[in-house]
Amino acid sequence: MRESKTLSRLKTGKVVRICGLGHFLPSFIRHAAHFGFDCIWLDLEHRSFDYREVQALLAYCHLYDIDCLIRPPTTQPTQLYRYLEDGAAGLMIPHVATSEEAREIVDAIKFPPLGNRGVDGAGLDSDFMLHGGPSYPGRANEETFLLVQIESPQAVDQIDSIAAVSGVDGLFIGPGDLGLRLGNEDASLSVAQAIEAVAVAATQHKKAWGCPMATVEEMRALTQRGAQLVAHGNDFVGLKCHLEAMAGDFENADIR
Repeated sequence: MRESKTLSRLKTGKVVRICGLGHFLPSFIRHAAHFGFDCIWLDLEHRSFDYREVQALLAYCHLYDIDCLIRPPTTQPTQLYRYLEDGAAGLMIPHVATSEEAREIVDAIKFPPLGNRGVDGAGLDSDFMLHGGPSYPGRANEETFLLVQIESPQAVDQIDSIAAVSGVDGLFIGPGDLGLRLGNEDASLSVAQAIEAVAVAATQHKKAWGCPMATVEEMRALTQRGAQLVAHGNDFVGLKCHLEAMAGDFENADIR
C-alpha cells in the first residue's frame, strides 16, 4: 500500500503543504507534485465531478506520488470508504460540530478495531489485490487520515471533545463558514479566538491543525503557532492570478 506523505510529515512534526483542486485538470497534479506539494485537496463539496473523473484524478495522484485529500459531498459510509478504495489518502469532512459526528465518521472509514468499514481489498488502494491480504485492513488504517472541519460556534464550543476522538488525525478550520456563522450566531467570539481554541485543543490531544492561508505572512504566523496543515493556493486562484498578470502585460504594452 502506498505510504501517505501527509501522515509521514505529521509524524515527524513537519508542515504538510496542501493545494486545492476544483476542476478536472490532470496536469495540475503533475505540477503540484513537481513543485513539492505533499497533498492535493480535491473539493467535491463545492465543485461538480463525474465519479469516473474522481477515479482518474486519484490514479494520477498515485502515478505522481502525491496524496489526495477528498472533501466529499456526503457522509454516507459506503461512499466515503469507496473514495479510500479508489486511492484517496484522506478525507476532510465539512461541518463537523460534535464529537458524536466525528465518531460516526471514524466508524465509517476505519476498519475494526477503530471503526466498522467494510472490507473489499480489490481497489487501487491495495493495488487491485496485488498487495492486499491479511495485512490490508491494518495498513489501510495506518496510511489513511481523517480531518474534520471546524466551521461553527458549536464546533468551537465542543472542540476539546472533538479533538479527543480516536481516529481523527486533524482539525481543519473553515474560516469562511466559521466567520459567517460567528457573525450570525455568536458575535462575542472572533475567528482569531476560534483559531486559538482549536490550536490549544489540537496541542493537548496531539492532533494536527490548520486552515487555508492566503499569504506568506499568515503561513509564517500560523505555523509558528503550531499549524501543520498549510493549505495555500488552488487551480482557480492560480488561473485568476495568471489572467490578472496577463491583463497587466496588455496594459503595460499600451496596445488597447
